[in-house]
Amino acid sequence: MNKPKKTLLSLLMTFGLVLSFLIPACRHSPLTGEEPNLTDNPNTGNGSGLPCSADSVYFQTQVLPLLVSNCARSGCHDDITRADGVVMTNYSAVMSTGKVKPGNPDDSKLYKVIVDTRPDKRMPPVPAAPLSSDQQDLLRKWIAQGAKNNTCDGGPCDTAAVTYSGFVQPLIDTYCKGCHSGPVPQGGLSLTTYAEVRASAQSGRLYGSVAREPGYSPMPKGGNPLPSCSVLKIRRWIDLGMPQ
Repeated sequence: MNKPKKTLLSLLMTFGLVLSFLIPACRHSPLTGEEPNLTDNPNTGNGSGLPCSADSVYFQTQVLPLLVSNCARSGCHDDITRADGVVMTNYSAVMSTGKVKPGNPDDSKLYKVIVDTRPDKRMPPVPAAPLSSDQQDLLRKWIAQGAKNNTCDGGPCDTAAVTYSGFVQPLIDTYCKGCHSGPVPQGGLSLTTYAEVRASAQSGRLYGSVAREPGYSPMPKGGNPLPSCSVLKIRRWIDLGMPQ
């Protein structure tokens, strides 16, 4: 007996099933269930194993992200443009081209241009906003402490209660705000207010970018990935309903 011929409908259904296995989804997985498999140990800050001290400033985890976000943008002090010969993408370049003098912030060019109040002299240049007083103090303290190429590990990752004001906003200010603010924010994305950050989180763009998921532009752009604990805390913040 001859086997019955497959109908057009059955052929289309079979073809669609095959495609569903071959084509990956662009959006991130729902923010519930198992934690993502991140590069660093998800129970620690950044995997360095060195405990953080509240009295110290760390170049890799505090200073460099701030400089990359605010200074190492395309057209300014990135590896390609090198405006005025200054590069703010790694320790050796920051020290040499920024003319940093360990222990002496007032004689370090990097610090002097950061605190300069003249619009045509200060960095970041107009129309970008100047660094906040807290950020200026952070750079001063780092130089005063010897401008070391240091890092630290935050220890166990506490995701029990993550808020915008307590964690997300300071993180955005350090890693993202330099690019995503002002009259022409990078990628048309401004992250200067709670409402803007919340909208980005609701769309999936915030988490997708910092977790470096397929279909999203990896952030911070031009910098190292966020510590795995920070990514987990952003995820937890979204799961909690993005509390302020």
